[in-house]
Amino acid sequence: MTGTGAGTFAGAGAGMDAWVVANPGPMATRPLRLARLPVPAPGPGELLVRVEACAVCRTDLHLAEGDLPPRRPRTVPGHEVVGRVTAHGPGAGGPPAGGRVGVAWLRSTCGHCRYCLRGAENLCPASTYTGWDADGGYAEYVTVPADFAYPLPDEGRAETLAPLLCAGIIGYRALLRADLPPGGRLGIYGFGASAHLTAQVAIAQGAAVHVMTRSEQARELALALGARSAGGASDPPPEPLDAAILFAPVGDLVPPALAALDRGGTLAVAGIHLTDIPELNYERHLFQERTLRSVTANTRADGRAFLELAALHPPRVATTPYPFDAADRALADLAADRVEGAAVLVP
Repeated sequence: MTGTGAGTFAGAGAGMDAWVVANPGPMATRPLRLARLPVPAPGPGELLVRVEACAVCRTDLHLAEGDLPPRRPRTVPGHEVVGRVTAHGPGAGGPPAGGRVGVAWLRSTCGHCRYCLRGAENLCPASTYTGWDADGGYAEYVTVPADFAYPLPDEGRAETLAPLLCAGIIGYRALLRADLPPGGRLGIYGFGASAHLTAQVAIAQGAAVHVMTRSEQARELALALGARSAGGASDPPPEPLDAAILFAPVGDLVPPALAALDRGGTLAVAGIHLTDIPELNYERHLFQERTLRSVTANTRADGRAFLELAALHPPRVATTPYPFDAADRALADLAADRVEGAAVLVP
């Protein structure tokens, strides 16, 4: 449907509270600051969404600390947003006012490059991203192109839906990239928001999941969710792996993860940022057709497929809620591995 257009929604011209990346740097330097910004007006083809909840992603941390170079000054982070449509920009379709939508990392693509045309829009050179190229969900309102908004059910708590919009979707793509065979043995390195959802998908598909993480609390959660084993971050798993996913942004874990693979196994690196990878030994780490792959964002098809799967088999979503005015503390806790599951900002 075509909506009311920009500037006609309740509160037009008013201000809103939002967190901005003021000066990227370590969390101890307080790179994230609370600011007063104008409520954004939806442009052509866009929706204005009032935020109900926004999950906190490690990518937000990379942006705040400068590992991910900011693309614009004073960016509002956040790309795991659940909210209600408040207004439509000119020509925008999508759910009517009051409809619930999800706003995810991928914000736009060109639609006509060779990558988009072959179904690999996640590789589009002109792609843009929520909370990096455009302001995200650490705010009271956010805009999103209607074609990139995911319709969400009215039922369900926003706090538990929000992590599905990135942690769930990216984890699902990483699982696809890992080429796990039916009934295979999957290793998961790092066990935060994305990993705990991905593990449940793999277990539901019949995989034996082995988790390696430095957090004792995370190891306990992994076992409670059905993991076959849970050990230290670089510990060898109890059996060779058919596939592995590295969620921790730690390049030092690439060699032990590759060494843990069985012949023909694949390691998928799920993060947008990774510290330097140490020198690899060809025979020990790559020979016998082991494969090392990266994961770059996701396609909308990935998002739709995962959300349909989550609706049929709802995962247990472990969350740690934070009030909106504690977004800086949520990121600091994430940096220090003090968060179980997914941190989520709620009103």
